[in-house]
Amino acid sequence: MKKRVFFAVVIALVSCAVMFAGGGQQSGGGGAAAGGDNLRKSLALDTSGVKSTDGQPLMPPLSPKQVPARPGNPDALPEDDPLHWYDMEYAGWNAGAKLNPAKSPANGSIGKHVIVIVHGDHPWTTAYMNGAKKAAAALGMTIDLWSPNWDVNVQNQMIAQAINAKPDAIGVIPINAESAVQQFRQINQAGIPAFGTNTLTIAEAMRYMVTWTGPDDWGQMRKLSRSLADAMGKKGGIAYITHNPGGSPYFARMWGPRTELKSYAPDIKTLDFQSPGFDAAATKQVVADWITRFGRDLNAIFLADDSAQAIGVADALKEAGRTDILVVAAGNSKAGMDLVASGDLLAITYQTAEGDGAAVVKAMGDWFNGKSLPELGYLAQDIITKANVAGFQPPQW
Repeated sequence: MKKRVFFAVVIALVSCAVMFAGGGQQSGGGGAAAGGDNLRKSLALDTSGVKSTDGQPLMPPLSPKQVPARPGNPDALPEDDPLHWYDMEYAGWNAGAKLNPAKSPANGSIGKHVIVIVHGDHPWTTAYMNGAKKAAAALGMTIDLWSPNWDVNVQNQMIAQAINAKPDAIGVIPINAESAVQQFRQINQAGIPAFGTNTLTIAEAMRYMVTWTGPDDWGQMRKLSRSLADAMGKKGGIAYITHNPGGSPYFARMWGPRTELKSYAPDIKTLDFQSPGFDAAATKQVVADWITRFGRDLNAIFLADDSAQAIGVADALKEAGRTDILVVAAGNSKAGMDLVASGDLLAITYQTAEGDGAAVVKAMGDWFNGKSLPELGYLAQDIITKANVAGFQPPQW
């Protein structure tokens, strides 16, 4: 009797083991057949109808960029020569072979878990995160989004935490272009595919990434500067409110227009540049000082931000009664678009924050699906003026 009971228990245990083993393959947790089924389902997902808050497609195809030949020694060129900044603007294109390149599992995006570490807290970043979440949901992925609030040391700690969490991929908006080398190297050496997003790094960091996605900040600033120059009659004095020093937007949003204007409108002179951060009151004070210092020689102001900075500038100009100073800005927040509609801003760039967050998640999904990716993929460019601002409403942030 005891023997029969013993054999019955053994048979039941074996049956359970077979059942659970079969269940694992059905769920896609193991085996080529399961991975193939998940890949088919992932490739069948249609994301073309997913929209951002402003009604624009959330995940349109990314754009290429024309890349000139690299000069022998860019650093030896003057700062107002566009090729001086070659290794920053075209970082990735001349980086060389990938180091320890990650190989796609080609088993589908559905079920993957990714972590994206942004640069800091800001309404733009909130919109970026919303876009990343929308894209992850559309691709069947789960996502964690972390912010170090502009502290590179905290960002380094978060990268270590993300590595320990062992996600399927990690994306990073680097706070500092040079610190990014060590950050992406760590992710790469941990065997986790690394994706750059939004902010460019120096070329060496690109060698550790699967790919990079984001705006062509340099190209957009050139396009915006030409619009401003045309409105200025290609002459006069201009001053710059910059982005936070150190990151690629700082260089792109000051040296992009300055190098473009040197050739497109050489009679426009740079008067000054200041970095008050994203604070309306601090920006207002800088502009008030410029008005006193430069008087009628100040004809235009180029801003790195169309929200707090633009509000500060608008307030300063109103208090000084200076309706003759033209102002343009990077970005398209609600504040910026309202200022364009009211005539306080001449023009701003269309830089989809939600689309930026979605782009890196879409790149991850494509990589999980075995698709080949370019070295870099750029968001589409556009200039928003009073004539077309209604077409970009409601704002994303």
